[in-house]
Amino acid sequence: MTLLPSSLRATGAMLLVCLLATVSPASAQRADALAKCHDLTDASLRLRCYDEASGWKATAQTAPAAGTAGAPAAAAIDAPAAAAIGVPAAAAAGAPAPVTTDAPVASSLIGAAWLLDPASSDDNFAVRTYKANYFLPVRYTSRANNAPFSPVFGAAGTPSLGLDDAEAKFQISFKARLWKTMDRRWSVWAAYTQQNQWQLYNNEISRPFRETNYEPELMLAHNPELEFAGFRWRLMTLSLNHQSNGRADPLSRSWNRLVGGVAIERGGLVVMARAWYRFKEGEDKDDNPDITDRLGHGDLTALYRRNGHTFKVAGRGNLSGGKGAGEFTWSSPQILGPLRLYAQLFTGYGESMIDYNWNQTTFGVGFALNDLF
Repeated sequence: MTLLPSSLRATGAMLLVCLLATVSPASAQRADALAKCHDLTDASLRLRCYDEASGWKATAQTAPAAGTAGAPAAAAIDAPAAAAIGVPAAAAAGAPAPVTTDAPVASSLIGAAWLLDPASSDDNFAVRTYKANYFLPVRYTSRANNAPFSPVFGAAGTPSLGLDDAEAKFQISFKARLWKTMDRRWSVWAAYTQQNQWQLYNNEISRPFRETNYEPELMLAHNPELEFAGFRWRLMTLSLNHQSNGRADPLSRSWNRLVGGVAIERGGLVVMARAWYRFKEGEDKDDNPDITDRLGHGDLTALYRRNGHTFKVAGRGNLSGGKGAGEFTWSSPQILGPLRLYAQLFTGYGESMIDYNWNQTTFGVGFALNDLF
């Protein structure tokens, strides 16, 4: 293949430019506008002139107000150049350009917690808090469970544990997204929650961990994105849930559930409802066959956040048996990094797995990283 001489190629390029200028008056006009931009002495106006002439448009502009320190000196663009590049007459005369801003996006507690919003992390395996993460150095109970027992074994022969009424309590809870669709409407999460009751001040029995509950969970989440009565329905979940205390008989407690939940929000208010089905176990393996008599088949939670304060009320129980539990928590605005003051009041059955059939009222104060969201 024979290449054209460089002189011939250069001549062809010049002829092509002339032809385009002849066929397209707009191209000639743009070339003239670019030439006029070159003659502007003010750097900011010269840059803007080039941007406009090349077709680049800014969606938002911010500049110091005219007449203030640091404001660029106004310079005029002559009328022919302004008309050629589409600059408004007021701007051509040196008037400041109008400032445009995008409408603010309403904040969403559910959207932030479950990475539903476009601005949130796009990474799979992104880790977020799940339930509350807190540490209560002091938690007081009205009725310590000194002889916990399973109905399978009965109370006979169970020695008193010699527990203090005051102990420490803490919980860690997080979730990680494993998969999502491109529009974030569907996602799969793995979660883990661990709660501990610690006889921190009981030197007589060597300050043991009285109870540790383990709760892994695998969840399918969906964002319906529906609105009604001023509420946004942003979350629906279906999960496989296991909860146990990892103890041997007669202190072993565990159950497996299929849990379905929905969550709606309005401003700083979030309301969540869950219902569950317990998978039955064989009689020889079930340490707590009557657990649903106390813990019921679902729960309802309302959370309200205002000025950095978070209030949460939760309740669950068995309506037919009249047994259940309620919990109220408060967390303050951040006081040191992410730390907040935290208070928790619980009354009823099932504060922990070992206490699922034990009725008590407890109150604790301490610190938290989050309260549900």
